[in-house]
Amino acid sequence: MSLDFTVAIPTYNGASRLPKVLDKLLAQVNSEQITWEVIVVDNNSTDETAQVVRDCQAHWLVSVPLRYCFEPQQGAAYARLTAVREAQGELVGFLDDDNLPAPDWIQQAYLFAKEYPRAGAFSGQIHGEFEVPPPEGFERIQAFLAIREHGMEAHRFKPENLQLPPAASLVVRKKAWCESVPLRPKLTGKLPGVMIQGDDYEPLLYIYKTGWEIWYHPELHSYHQIPKWRLERDYLLSICRGCGLATCQLRMINAKGWEKPIAIFRTLLGNLRRVIQQIMKYRNRLKTDLIAACELEFFFGSSISPFYSLIKINSNKSLPENQKILK
Repeated sequence: MSLDFTVAIPTYNGASRLPKVLDKLLAQVNSEQITWEVIVVDNNSTDETAQVVRDCQAHWLVSVPLRYCFEPQQGAAYARLTAVREAQGELVGFLDDDNLPAPDWIQQAYLFAKEYPRAGAFSGQIHGEFEVPPPEGFERIQAFLAIREHGMEAHRFKPENLQLPPAASLVVRKKAWCESVPLRPKLTGKLPGVMIQGDDYEPLLYIYKTGWEIWYHPELHSYHQIPKWRLERDYLLSICRGCGLATCQLRMINAKGWEKPIAIFRTLLGNLRRVIQQIMKYRNRLKTDLIAACELEFFFGSSISPFYSLIKINSNKSLPENQKILK
């Protein structure tokens, strides 16, 4: 059965967070003429995630299926692949388990997709809702926590400059994903002890590579719940470094063969220059200025990302070529 829309919620140990997201979906307005479903993709959780979904199914909307899928391969990228494979909607709207959609989120996504048929993917405004006030100057690094507020004009992103939306509130056309995105991701997302980012950008770059557009929809609102621990120094430094480490590998996706050595060289030298400039600018303040320290970590991660990229390329050379595109 083909539906208009699938809401996909990848989650890892999200038992305490899922009910809030599902309640927001129950409260969606102006969606009566849209056929839609919800899929919770349990990414190898060790808590009561499955039971929470079963409890919600007991009082769920009759007209809107709520389904549960288990993905044992750890990593948000694998959970998203499973979500798209299982989705019956022509559109797949991803929500993180800590990202609460506005009451008209489904309606806004559906109408925008109809108005912009070449939009293979799009996202909107993701606002931060903080347990404690963020540090001064936080707006300079808020994008690393998937907070995006790009104004009130719809516009295309620039994937060639890695200007892309996060997966926290991303809508994709299943057709665009299935004809573009490889079955095996190069960047899998955060894992225990590993903070490499870029897993939400990777599929968008493949979608862009096959000719689809990536758009920003200013009327599509969601609210990212930021607990206190996500504003702690060690976490912020690690996530900024992890975003930097993915830089070169992401640039390789759309680079032609002859462009790849140039991209590696520019990534290395350009970010080394930024590292030096940041150190010269802030000097001893790097110990007390958290935002400047986070920026430095991102520049440093980006500067060494070519070496990380080469290691990943060599480790993947033996992978078979016969299972590349999700059908």
